[in-house]
Amino acid sequence: MAHGRERPARVERTVYLMGTVARFVAEAPDRETGLLRLERMVRVVEATEAELSTWRDDSVLSALNRQDIGVPRPVPAATCDLFGRLATWHAATGGTFDPAVGRLVDTWGLRQSGPSPGIASPEEAPAGFHHLELDRVRCTVTRQATVTLDAGAFGKGEALDRVRRADTGAEGAWLIDFGGQVAVSGPAADGPWPVAIAHPERRAEAAARLRLSGGSLATSGPSARDVQLDNGGRLGHILDPRSGRPVARSAPVTVWHEQAFVADVLSTALYVMGADAGLAWAGARGIASAYLIADAAGGGVRMRATPAFEERFGRRR
Repeated sequence: MAHGRERPARVERTVYLMGTVARFVAEAPDRETGLLRLERMVRVVEATEAELSTWRDDSVLSALNRQDIGVPRPVPAATCDLFGRLATWHAATGGTFDPAVGRLVDTWGLRQSGPSPGIASPEEAPAGFHHLELDRVRCTVTRQATVTLDAGAFGKGEALDRVRRADTGAEGAWLIDFGGQVAVSGPAADGPWPVAIAHPERRAEAAARLRLSGGSLATSGPSARDVQLDNGGRLGHILDPRSGRPVARSAPVTVWHEQAFVADVLSTALYVMGADAGLAWAGARGIASAYLIADAAGGGVRMRATPAFEERFGRRR
């Protein structure tokens, strides 16, 4: 901001969207302009939810999940583009990111409350994005098996990117904190936005504090959404698509990327891979990512990060 200009008005709104609480913060020349900007941003996320929700019968994803096997279904151009990117990252991550795990999610009971989920396997509840055929020319998707889609590992990131594209040209920066993923349009008037990364075990406590001036940070790991079992055990809320079983890792992973969709996808994939394999995969590709390792004895936290993450946020203990 130029010297001598007044500080922008900062407005904030909290909305329940895509199954979580989303916090929108925007800067603008005045409060009224800022509130209108927030309204437009919320509408973009609502439209994305209407397209990708599996809770709504009228969404594009729900319609695809009901489509007869072997029968192509036309999809909007935006969904066609999205499916192309889903296929790209499914292949690039060796299947550790796979949005076609909806039947496994339902069978394990990972989206419902209650202590008695079922036990599933890929044979009992088919999964795998390779069972979906995308015709990019006609913009159709065909299910070749009874797999169903779940947007849990990419929907928020896609919504955040759509907000960014729709908001071009507006004056002032914004931040959206979207239940484990944060995206910003650029630095705030007073500098980069402060972002706290939760402790792996004490979720209300910050284990790391970063300064975000652009792009998106997405974190995947154990959380309150994990399913409690009757015997006191816990099932992770993220599945390993390769085995069909919930992931039971204690170290969450945070990924930074300019595109929120990519950060969302890769945080899931790298959590499924685990710290050793995930750091090797991300490091070889220049991905900015970091795992938080809790010290069971001392209660502290150690960060293992890729060079790209350390270059962007500094080396941390």
